[in-house]
Amino acid sequence: MSNVIDEPGEDIVANAKKDRAEKRGPFGRIALFLRQVISELSKVVTPTRRELVTYTLVVLVFVIIMMAIVSGLDIVFLWLVRFIFGDGTTAVGL
Repeated sequence: MSNVIDEPGEDIVANAKKDRAEKRGPFGRIALFLRQVISELSKVVTPTRRELVTYTLVVLVFVIIMMAIVSGLDIVFLWLVRFIFGDGTTAVGL
């Protein structure tokens, strides 16, 4: 038994081969595409409320952590630039 989930169903492959052999016109190709999209969308599993809340919290925590890292690096580089080049408050020519 194969554990591959992402393979298209046999009926979709058979229909695609049959349709490819018939050399459809532009509207026929669009109709085939839309039928295949609807067929694939029917396989989509929507997450439960608990899963959705969990995924949302994980994303928010990740974004907050990344914001803290970027902000920290920004402050460190600001201090470094001010140390190397000065902070611009020194009077030149006095």
